[in-house]
Amino acid sequence: MTQSLHRFSAWIAVLLAVPAFSARAADVAFDFEVLRFEAKMLAAKPFVREPSVVPEALLGLSYDQYREIRFRPEESLWRRERLPFEVQFFHPGAGFDRTVQMNTLHDGEAEALPFSSVLFDYGGNRVPDLPAKLGFAGLKIMHALNKPGDELGVFLGASYFRFLCRRATYGLSARGLAVDTGEPGGEEFPRFREFWIERPPPDAKTIVLYALLDGPSVTGAFRFAITPGADTVMLVHEVLYCRRNAAVLGIAPLTSMFWHGENTNTSYDDFRPEVHDSDGLAAFTGTGEWIFRPLTNPAAARMAAFSDENPRGFGLVQRDRRFEDYQDLEANYHTRPSAWVEPVGSWGRGAVRLLELPAADETHDNIVSFWQPESLPAAGEPVEYSYKLHWFMDQIHPPAGYVASTRHGRSRTQEPELERFVVDFDGAYLSKEGPTPLIEPVVTVGAGGTLVHATVQKNPSNGTWRVAFAFRPDGSGRPVELRCFLRKEPHVLTETWSYLWQP
Repeated sequence: MTQSLHRFSAWIAVLLAVPAFSARAADVAFDFEVLRFEAKMLAAKPFVREPSVVPEALLGLSYDQYREIRFRPEESLWRRERLPFEVQFFHPGAGFDRTVQMNTLHDGEAEALPFSSVLFDYGGNRVPDLPAKLGFAGLKIMHALNKPGDELGVFLGASYFRFLCRRATYGLSARGLAVDTGEPGGEEFPRFREFWIERPPPDAKTIVLYALLDGPSVTGAFRFAITPGADTVMLVHEVLYCRRNAAVLGIAPLTSMFWHGENTNTSYDDFRPEVHDSDGLAAFTGTGEWIFRPLTNPAAARMAAFSDENPRGFGLVQRDRRFEDYQDLEANYHTRPSAWVEPVGSWGRGAVRLLELPAADETHDNIVSFWQPESLPAAGEPVEYSYKLHWFMDQIHPPAGYVASTRHGRSRTQEPELERFVVDFDGAYLSKEGPTPLIEPVVTVGAGGTLVHATVQKNPSNGTWRVAFAFRPDGSGRPVELRCFLRKEPHVLTETWSYLWQP
């Protein structure tokens, strides 16, 4: 008890010693309008990359040494008040060379949270005396998601964040913004430089926080309202101000990893059948079409764009949910969540873009998806978007039929020159439908190839429907766009399977 009181006194001492970041007037209540005005004023000034204030002794820590530094759970924000949400913080060091200012927010009054080494257990590390103005690397939100003391999500590094739903383990990430992603000149990574965390009431079901984003090309004000559950939902509202209009301004970006899966026929010398955080891009277009694009690990970077107007949703999803699909007792890929972006309001014309990068192993994210507006207002004018970001385990797909698996290969004994695909469709309606010639496959082969044959049959062992087709490449070396869905005139029964075959 004495040690705990000592740490609490240390909190108060440094809190009184550190003034709040920002020059906003002390008598002005903080709200989103104040934050967006701050972002606008920041965008009117040239970008300044502030030098790192993290001591070299911390920056030189190895990965394992950095992992020894742990936040003391008893020091969690609002632990003593027994509020339904608690917040912990990440220590700067190793690869986290930029710090973030943290603030609490209560009844419109913002209060700076200073850094203190009292909050951390350093394990075997010896670190120098650290100033209260150092700041933190990021934050972690705690909530009784499955049981008391569970993690709900983290904001850590640039504008990255990732969250959990019930029964899930950490997988893919989201970002505040993607700038020039996939462009020849390289990607820009704006970062959240300051957070305001709203104190939740004792009966809160939702936690709210605000963030100020800054980068060479753009600033932004963000509000996140996070409601945990079997479907953890983040209501995101953002207002962006561009110092210059980037070639690519990616809204609601998602970042994931795909090393290999059932649709890859390259030997990875790995005992696991599949290794990925997500296995497909799903999209629900403004015209009502559902599209599913299986992810791949390409030999070279490639970008796909799905043009749309007022999209209804898109996301990176994990559809294979059996342990047997992965055979991994440590990574638990079968419990990695999917993430789905549900636009709020009209987003206008643009495209859902998918960037796939080559990956040598499972340690690096190589998949990015986001919404790119067709046009942007003049630099300095606000760019405003709202959306719900869902983190979930259950599947999202059209009610009738969806893509269950994709397989690709060749026959060594019969027509070995043909590229063969097997696509399985599943769904409540399809599983109940008996074998019938009225259900037909619609297969489209784009420029660079010719469809040779296509068949469909019901699988009596599991109730799915299998489309098997083969096409002949024209020898030009061009990639070939492929599409497939099931139809029972006059109705389309499934989402559209979309694939880019690469020679």
